[in-house]
Amino acid sequence: MAELKTKPVDLPASDFLAGVPNPVRRADGQTLCAMMERVTGEPATMWRSSIVGFGSYHYVYDSGHEGDMCRVGFSPRASALVLYLGGFPEFDEMLVQLGKHKRSKSCLYLNRLADVDMAVLEDITRRTFALTAAAAP
Repeated sequence: MAELKTKPVDLPASDFLAGVPNPVRRADGQTLCAMMERVTGEPATMWRSSIVGFGSYHYVYDSGHEGDMCRVGFSPRASALVLYLGGFPEFDEMLVQLGKHKRSKSCLYLNRLADVDMAVLEDITRRTFALTAAAAP
């Protein structure tokens, strides 16, 4: 079995965020980091070289593939802020209220935080963290 690439690394999240080239993306990343630390009560941990995560849980897919991942997290990529907030269908109604975003099975894509309702985003973050608690180590 191949070694998992997504795992915690010893890099301070604050250093990573300070090095984000785009000033808006950098500021949004710092805002997300502070919000997620407050909501989860967990310190920011880097996963790989570009994901800022909070807490961890173990997953096992039907295929047998398994690993560990942050319970909630984000990555301030050049093209968008990518938020790892699970693929919970009960959030569909909340996502309508969130504001401008795109989504995949388990990620939200935001151009900038100014485009969304931060109270809704905070609530989604809180609920995701709670829902992943059952799988947390």
